[in-house]
Amino acid sequence: MNRRQFVATTAASALTAAASPVLARPSGVSMTLPTPPVAKKIPVTIEQLGRTRTDDYHWMKDDNWQAVLRDPTLIKADVRDHLIAENAYREAMLASTLPLQTQMFEEMKGRIKEDDSSVPSPDGPWEYYSRFETGMQHPLFCRRPRGGGAETILLDANALAEGKAYSEVASVEHSPDHTLFAYAEDAQGSEVHQIYTRDLNTGELLPDPIQSSNGNFTFSPCSCYIFWTNRDDNGRPDKIYRRPARGGETVLVYDEADEGMFLGVGRSSDDAFVVISVQNQETSEAWAIPNGAPTAMPTVLAPRRVGIRYDADHWPDGWVFRTNDNDAVDFKLMQAPTGQPARIAWRELVPHRPGRFIEGFDLTSAHLAWQERAEANTTIIIRDKAGDEHAIAADEPAYALSLAGASEFDTTVTRYTYNSPSTPTSTYDYDMGSKARTLMKVQEIPSGHDPAGYVVERLNAPAPDGQLVPVTVLRRKTTPVDGSAPLLLYGYGSYGIPMAASFSTGRLSLVDRGWIYAIAHIRGGSDKGWGWFLDARKMTKKNTFTDFIASAEHLIANRYASAGRIVAQGGSAGGLLMGAVNNMRPDLWAGVIGQVPFVDVINTMSDTSLPLTPPEWPEWGNPIEDPAAYDYMMSYSPYDQVEAKPYPAILATGGLSDPRVTYWEPQKWVAKLRPATTSGNPVLLKINMQAGHGGASGRFDYLKEVAHDYAFAVWAVDRGWETA
Repeated sequence: MNRRQFVATTAASALTAAASPVLARPSGVSMTLPTPPVAKKIPVTIEQLGRTRTDDYHWMKDDNWQAVLRDPTLIKADVRDHLIAENAYREAMLASTLPLQTQMFEEMKGRIKEDDSSVPSPDGPWEYYSRFETGMQHPLFCRRPRGGGAETILLDANALAEGKAYSEVASVEHSPDHTLFAYAEDAQGSEVHQIYTRDLNTGELLPDPIQSSNGNFTFSPCSCYIFWTNRDDNGRPDKIYRRPARGGETVLVYDEADEGMFLGVGRSSDDAFVVISVQNQETSEAWAIPNGAPTAMPTVLAPRRVGIRYDADHWPDGWVFRTNDNDAVDFKLMQAPTGQPARIAWRELVPHRPGRFIEGFDLTSAHLAWQERAEANTTIIIRDKAGDEHAIAADEPAYALSLAGASEFDTTVTRYTYNSPSTPTSTYDYDMGSKARTLMKVQEIPSGHDPAGYVVERLNAPAPDGQLVPVTVLRRKTTPVDGSAPLLLYGYGSYGIPMAASFSTGRLSLVDRGWIYAIAHIRGGSDKGWGWFLDARKMTKKNTFTDFIASAEHLIANRYASAGRIVAQGGSAGGLLMGAVNNMRPDLWAGVIGQVPFVDVINTMSDTSLPLTPPEWPEWGNPIEDPAAYDYMMSYSPYDQVEAKPYPAILATGGLSDPRVTYWEPQKWVAKLRPATTSGNPVLLKINMQAGHGGASGRFDYLKEVAHDYAFAVWAVDRGWETA
């Protein structure tokens, strides 16, 4: 989700030399379309498991990519020049949309309360919060005495970002004794973080910031030490370190031997332990360090078993685990004595209920709260120590109810948020004992917003195998359902990540123009439970793609859309979805927006040097060792399945410093698509030369990227390249 600092000092001359595009065309004047860059072909033959493939654009991957992530000026000249030419061509093609981009950006900006503030979170004598100042791109992190008093600015992220092309504060934390404040900054977009610590008594930054972290850290419960997750040269979390909170000798605490595991470190809810989590998509393990012995080596709670996942937290009287052990597909909650955390001592606390996926839980001294997901909506359950429980739910077709949790342990008050595609976010403090709720904040839309002017609907699209795929629809009441409205269909469908039916101010710039916005809650996510995820991974991954196509066909059948007037959008693993459905059913789409798209599946999952390759074999399969996995992945890999056919208009985006989906994936995809398409529709590439996986770091710069993509959607439906 971050950035880097590449300055294209030769951009002006390189643009002309590489592509010679026409940069603008007067309205109503017929002119020759800009000439797209032509990528050179240098065939590379790759033999693997007795199979042979040829990659004409392998040269686009910089062999020194690890160094490029940290210093993008090191990128190969021919790759740099081609990216600059692609950006120039896209800008020339979309020149006629610049007024629309500007208008959409101003609309989106007008819906943001520029001097907004989060609801303060109380902790001991203080309450902590973040806020924005008018015109500023980045937040201020602050505290004030509990109940009111003078504000202290702990970090001004605007000052931190000054003079940098990219700056993202990934995480912040104050020490339990309230004397220190630490933050992790990514200053390139490559997700390589430095951790800085400030003395809150003097206001001074302590010397010797922690280098090369993945942004995850925590203070020990005694505030004596800081623990953090290391990021190795291949961009993977591999070790947990500790040092005195105010600086001193660094000590290795945990070293993970399996390069396919992700690591994280935090504190238990009751501050009794530092907890280290180790996990991939199907297996997990936790280690603990007691507060009374913060320099002790960690001990394992329950040794890992392949296919068994668990999360752990601690009450004063024992451990609580969320797990799928013993075929609890949608997870259950277990408990065990503090001194006996092994599985043999686990006892059921909340039983497994098929179809109701326990997403997570939160502990306070007298209550347990957890969030369940079913049928693409959520419910919050509260239980006291006596076992009495009640639910917080909503009665709408589609919504997002989210448990934010308590900021203190000894409290009866937890926090949750509610919104829907038409309804801005409301934040509530909820007393779990009295069941009284207090509205703390309603999201303000300065330019105005009337939820009653919109309709939110939930459809169920039949998949080819009979499963029903939830589809959330947002439209204005005045938008007809007769097939005439253009529609944007969004999807993701990987890693068990659900797509919430939530509120977005940006989407309104399409919906208020008569568009329909739809979210397909496809398999691969956990929208209908963890089994919904398990049914679209490895050798069943194609269910993700056919679910999305079925969603589009159902929308067409019910007159929400027409074939050829739908724009499909997805990012990262959702970009894989875009590439697959683009190959499978190009006739359905007016345009396809693949944001940081994971499209070069076989090559990426065969490259063990890339950050996410070994950790993601449980998700996709291992094409290095498993012939069946290789063949199945090859059968849908978007880059490898490009062939001569009438593709829709394409927009692929990426970031030069992206360690998750490297810049060469969208670059190669576009290079292969452009000569293959028989439709004459444009294939465009946007590479942010100063960003990573999440795009621009500033809140306004990010909105400009959203406006750009939505303007492309309008342009694709209107076939703007023919009418300008």
